[in-house]
Amino acid sequence: MRIIVVVAAGLGLAGCSSFSMPDMFKSTPPSATIQLESLPAGAEARASSGETCKTPCSLSVVAAENFSVTFSLPKYQPETVPVQIIRDPSGPGVVVDPNPVYAELQPALPTKKGRAAPKAAPKAKKPPPPAAAEPAEEPNSPFPPPPRR
Repeated sequence: MRIIVVVAAGLGLAGCSSFSMPDMFKSTPPSATIQLESLPAGAEARASSGETCKTPCSLSVVAAENFSVTFSLPKYQPETVPVQIIRDPSGPGVVVDPNPVYAELQPALPTKKGRAAPKAAPKAKKPPPPAAAEPAEEPNSPFPPPPRR
């Protein structure tokens, strides 16, 4: 009888605890440091997880899953580079591919705000449309013909 009371009291106290067994076995995902480089330098590099820096730089990212890095710089087209996380089977670490992450930004196409568009050659005038044909009158109509204009 004493054993039942002790077990019941133990289970009752365990229910009040904030500790849960599944959380005990979860580990935080490893972090990885990636090097970011761009041509030209000074681009903003933004990881899909939210971290940012100006190139050349390095970021520490949570290596839970694959992600991407977007490089942007005014007057250049943005470029996004996918990054793979490779789990190291011999230990808890991860390998990031590519590292360093490199982007060569291309100049943006110039906008034509300051220039006037070239004028098109004047078009030839169209001849006026032909006059509408008058409807044929029915000779046996019980109604009088409409007045002419």
